[in-house]
Amino acid sequence: MLGGESFVALAEGLQNALWALGSAPLQHRSDSLSAAFRNLDDDTRQDQTRRYEGLCAHYGMEPTRNNRGVAHENGSIESSHGHLAQAVEDALLLRGSRDFDALDAYRRFVDEIVGRRNARNRKRLDIERPALQQLPERRTTDYEEAVATVTSTGGFVLRKVFYSVPSRLIGHRLRVRLYDDRLECFLGATPLMTLQRGRPYPGGKHGHIVDYRHVTHALRRKPMALLNLVYREQLFPRRAYQRAFEALLAGDSKPACRIMVGLLALAHERACEAELAEAIDAELDAGRLPDLNALARRFAPDPADVPDVIVELVPLHLYDELGTVRAGGVA
Repeated sequence: MLGGESFVALAEGLQNALWALGSAPLQHRSDSLSAAFRNLDDDTRQDQTRRYEGLCAHYGMEPTRNNRGVAHENGSIESSHGHLAQAVEDALLLRGSRDFDALDAYRRFVDEIVGRRNARNRKRLDIERPALQQLPERRTTDYEEAVATVTSTGGFVLRKVFYSVPSRLIGHRLRVRLYDDRLECFLGATPLMTLQRGRPYPGGKHGHIVDYRHVTHALRRKPMALLNLVYREQLFPRRAYQRAFEALLAGDSKPACRIMVGLLALAHERACEAELAEAIDAELDAGRLPDLNALARRFAPDPADVPDVIVELVPLHLYDELGTVRAGGVA
């Protein structure tokens, strides 16, 4: 759960488990959830409680919880969580790396481990299945909704996180669904985009989720703004671009910013982010700084790939014939 002990994380994780199981128990047991409610005001705390009760009612489960301060209750469940965490740790050691290309890749990795462990409990689960109840026709809400206004900075702030969006949305009010790992943005009833959900830094400092494609057009007008951007590191889509900027900054900062913004614009406009990153790495590994003009020529469209379209103009007298009414025989 990316958001820790939040209702959205609980609702999404619980529903994923129920639909993977294919049925629902008669009761759902949780702890006191004090960590999730500790920093909430009374109204918000009561709203979270009502939403949790509504979630259980949707699946026909009776909500129950451990007694506060009785640490040994539900110990068998907590112990199982510890064993799963150790199994994931062992699998990571055998894998030899904790790096994954994306969050989905890590989730698939964990799902395989959970699937193998669950397979060992299939016989015991089959014994319990007659006591379980059917699932409803559909899932219930596992997100929160908010409204955000896109400001002149080309983004909006939500829950102490700045999200960049395309500049054409400046001034519009977006309806946002907040999931545990993503934001789904709507303009009215029209879905626009899905953004990775960010989190504020410890201490309350604002976080940033920025796509370089959204801000490149503004940086081209003021390249030096790149130097002091608070979210500058998030602009670089790959490590190669960050390496390039670090190498360029060893000289004069003004041409460094201009070249770096040009490289980002090139990656966006020519749709060559990965290929350009490889070319930049090759230049840096050879001890050379990336040459923006040379890279622009290299990734320019190939004239041989551009089709030669020949438009044959229709003689104008044919239009006169279209408008001519000719008498025909009557049947």
